[in-house]
Amino acid sequence: MNLNEACKDILEQLEAVLNNIKEEDFKKPIPTLNNSTIGQHIRHTLEFFTCLMHNCENGVVNYDKRDHDKLIESDKDLALTVIDHINSFLDKSEADTELVLEVNYSFSDDILTKIKTSLSRELAYNIEHAIHHMAIIKIGLKEIASYISVPSHFGVAVSTIKYQQQAPSA
Repeated sequence: MNLNEACKDILEQLEAVLNNIKEEDFKKPIPTLNNSTIGQHIRHTLEFFTCLMHNCENGVVNYDKRDHDKLIESDKDLALTVIDHINSFLDKSEADTELVLEVNYSFSDDILTKIKTSLSRELAYNIEHAIHHMAIIKIGLKEIASYISVPSHFGVAVSTIKYQQQAPSA
């Protein structure tokens, strides 16, 4: 499976959650998740993909400068539309596109560190980031929307699944 297909698989899993969750549960604060919502985690995940998508053309990606569109976290249909746009981008993107990643991990200054990267590397990062948030979403679904069944691999890294399949039973 190439990176674009892996991204599409992740987005398909999120789409299934969106199609099955009740509107009120999508927006409901979840105590276990510090009162964040399923919608907030889906918005956050999608915005990393859209930040990459929107900045590919100019060649500079800074995830700290992504949109924080509150509508995505409260409107399931808008979130589904965003997924469609990301899928369209993935269909036509070139994995070897060179990019620059801008980061700043300092509380005391705004100096940006610029790192050479590529679309492939950033798609890999977005996959890992999405899986992390999907694990959190899975916890939230168990608490407030247990009527939604997600695959056992939802929110689990492929490397972990492979390790678990090879590990002898304890």
